Amino acid sequence: MTVDLVGFLGVVLVAYVVPGPDFLVVVRSAAEDPSKGRAAALGAQTGLCVHMLAAAAGLSVVATRSPLVFDGVRLLGAAYLVYLGVRAVLAARRAVRERRQGRPGYGEAFGIGRAGDDARGRWRSGFTQGFLTNVLNPKAALFFLSILPQFVDGGGSVARQIFFLGFLDVLVGVGYWFALVVVASRLRALLARPKVRHRWELTTGWLFIAIGVSVAATA
Repeated sequence: MTVDLVGFLGVVLVAYVVPGPDFLVVVRSAAEDPSKGRAAALGAQTGLCVHMLAAAAGLSVVATRSPLVFDGVRLLGAAYLVYLGVRAVLAARRAVRERRQGRPGYGEAFGIGRAGDDARGRWRSGFTQGFLTNVLNPKAALFFLSILPQFVDGGGSVARQIFFLGFLDVLVGVGYWFALVVVASRLRALLARPKVRHRWELTTGWLFIAIGVSVAATA
C-alpha cells in the first residue's frame, strides 16, 4: 500500500485549522470545563468514525447520490446547530435576568465553578454535542468521498486504505482538539466575569445560528 502520507497529513491539518461547527463546540465546551471539552473532542472524532465506516462500506456514496437523503442529513445538522445557538442565546439572557433578580451568580448559571455539578453529566453532554455536530455534517462525509480517495492507491484494498487514512485523520484530530482544549480552558477564569460571559454566550450562540442557517441554505 503506497500512500502519500505527507500530502494527506497536510490536507488534514488544514481542514482542522479552518474553524467549523466542531471547532466551536469544542472551544465552548472547554471554556465551560476542560473534561467537557475533551469529551466534545472525542465525540466529534467518533462522528468522523461513523462517516469513515460508511465510506468504507459504500453507504456514503449512496447517500450523496440521493438528494433526499443528503438534504435530510444536511437539514438535520443545520437544525441541530441552530438549536445549540438558540439555547446559548436564551441561557445568556436568562442568566442576566436571574442575576438582576439576585438569584444564582452569572458563573453558576452557566455551570462555572458549581461545586455540585455532575461530572458524568457534563462529559455526556460534551460528547453528545461533538458527536451529533460531526455525524450530521454532510461535509464530513464528502471529505471521505472526495478528498480521501485522492490518496488511495488503486492497486491495493480500497477499504483497507480508507480505514488506515481515516483512523490517521481521527488520531491527528484527537491530538489537535486536546491541544485546543488546553488553550480554550484558560478562558474559564475570564468567562467567570458576568459581562464577558454574556458577550461570549451571545457571540457563540449567534455564530451557531448563522452557521446552521448557512448550511440549510446551501444547495
